[in-house]
Amino acid sequence: MKQLTIVRHAKSAWDNIDLSDHDRPLKSTGIKKTRKIINFLNSKNFSPDLILTSSAVRACETANMIADGIGYEKNLVKNTRSLYHAGVDDIYTEVFAIDNSVNSVMLVAHNPTLTDFVNEFVLPEIDNLPTTGTVCIEFETDNWEKISDAEYKVKFVVFPRMLD
Repeated sequence: MKQLTIVRHAKSAWDNIDLSDHDRPLKSTGIKKTRKIINFLNSKNFSPDLILTSSAVRACETANMIADGIGYEKNLVKNTRSLYHAGVDDIYTEVFAIDNSVNSVMLVAHNPTLTDFVNEFVLPEIDNLPTTGTVCIEFETDNWEKISDAEYKVKFVVFPRMLD
């Protein structure tokens, strides 16, 4: 069994026009909404074996904040440049490359790719995976390279606005 949890990075700040897109940090509202997701994940006893994140500052900050909130060592979060401006095929490439000894992965990246990716699994489809939106899918396979053909179950789809 493999479990893949997809998280769109939290809301980022646009107040410094001199920063590149890659270097934009989180906005305070993004931090607050991420805390809601952390509380939800903790209520589910969520504990991934691996957290992968885009190298963009906002994604790294989101991944590190979640890691800290769920008791995952932040120094073990793996930053991956290829998840920044990734397409759906790039997401699959990253996931297929995960060692099969790893059973549960959280992947933090960007839209529109994450919406497109999760819509391959969720019904009804999501119009837009919002910032800090989180989707957890469990696949009936022991091989990451076979998830696209495996039976699967969507364990949860949660957005910050759904939580108190």
